Amino acid sequence: MNLIAQVFAALAGLLHVLIFVMESVLFRRPQVHGRFRTRPEDLDAVRPWALNQGFYNLFLALGALGGVVVVHTGPVTVGATLALFSCACMLGAALVLIATDRRMARAALTQGLFPALALAAALSA
Repeated sequence: MNLIAQVFAALAGLLHVLIFVMESVLFRRPQVHGRFRTRPEDLDAVRPWALNQGFYNLFLALGALGGVVVVHTGPVTVGATLALFSCACMLGAALVLIATDRRMARAALTQGLFPALALAAALSA
């Protein structure tokens, strides 16, 4: 796994940790739940879904970050596989987001760009 792919995988992981914080820790704040197009009157219904989705993002982040660590400390193939699989899942989620709600194009681009660049860099090496 080349250095450029590692950097983008790590950035994707760090971004998804931030998304976890937004969805699972800070979701009730108006400036946060507004980013997810959630109305204040719907918070109680949406909150459990956001919490669960946040943990999905955390687990993907840990896969990408852990994979990069393993590239440097363990079997390179194992680390690269873990990091790139996590990035592929992140990119897949971004594609599903844009396919289901075009108003979320900016969010889909934000969450999908680093993983896509990591995959592209890995495939071009």
